[in-house]
Amino acid sequence: MSGRTIPIRLVLLLLEGAKRGGVPAEELLERVGVPVEVLHQEDARIDKHLFIRLMLEVMRRTQDEFMGFGEGRVSKPGTFSMMAHAVINCATLEKAILRGSKFYELFNFSIFSRLRVEDEEEAIIRYFVRDEIEFQSDILEATVFLTLRFLSWLIGQQIVPKKICFDFPCIDDGEYASQFSCPVFYNQSHTQIVFDQRYLNMPLVQNALSLSKFLKASLKELMEGDIESASLNARIRSIISKEFGNNFPDFSVICEKLNMTPQTLRRRLKDENTSYQEIKDSIRKDASVFYLSKHELTIDEIAMLMGFSEASSFHRAFKKWTGKTPSVYRQELLDQAGQG
Repeated sequence: MSGRTIPIRLVLLLLEGAKRGGVPAEELLERVGVPVEVLHQEDARIDKHLFIRLMLEVMRRTQDEFMGFGEGRVSKPGTFSMMAHAVINCATLEKAILRGSKFYELFNFSIFSRLRVEDEEEAIIRYFVRDEIEFQSDILEATVFLTLRFLSWLIGQQIVPKKICFDFPCIDDGEYASQFSCPVFYNQSHTQIVFDQRYLNMPLVQNALSLSKFLKASLKELMEGDIESASLNARIRSIISKEFGNNFPDFSVICEKLNMTPQTLRRRLKDENTSYQEIKDSIRKDASVFYLSKHELTIDEIAMLMGFSEASSFHRAFKKWTGKTPSVYRQELLDQAGQG
């Protein structure tokens, strides 16, 4: 999934799940713009963005985040979002993993996970299957991939496992394994992710605002989001949101928090094509959009929350950020909610 194209084998697998939900393949392919003839080409591949669109369409049409592969159990749209909201305020990654596992156990799905701490150095996320399920190998590979991506997003940096193990043979000539910068072993006793225990104590750098933004394109972010390069940006956003609320500390304070000189931090931010001012503007924009979705707040009240002494200044700033006035943007949010 880390490449730009997806093998046709996975497209056929996805269409099989849709078929179980009563959605015909031809209709789906036409909807997302994939020619039917590629299904008969063994070595064909499709663009990753088309594949993501196809996955989203299957979820929408089947009303199942498992896309028909839950062996009779359906994960209704919004289940992942609820889990993410349940873990977002956890203090550490360890607590988020434990809470996320408990959340999914409430639904008695076929696959579940357990966090194990073997010694002072290694931690393990081990996966279990209640009953043998069809396409079990593909589902477990996808689960491991998406788990790592989501946990990495939570702490704002790429988690590099020590190794990944699967309790079944390799099913794709090593293409899946090639996307990880760690050994991937097959035919093992357990399916599990083995990683450095130090990750467990890392604080979450995300919050309710960044989660709201993330969930709008969560599948795309999980499959191809550039998590590592966003790390410094995420750390600064976390410091501001958790320690300063709607206020913005001086740049020197951020430097002190990150234990960097002003010159170093400016250079690092420049390397990420951003600046402290752009981060502050981005936070204000995200927070403004978040508050505009709260009907109980007036636009003038939101302006005050964002630190603007005059509503007119907020209007000008918001239009600069989004190209729309706050009132127009709020109406569009209301319209979208009504359509959903």
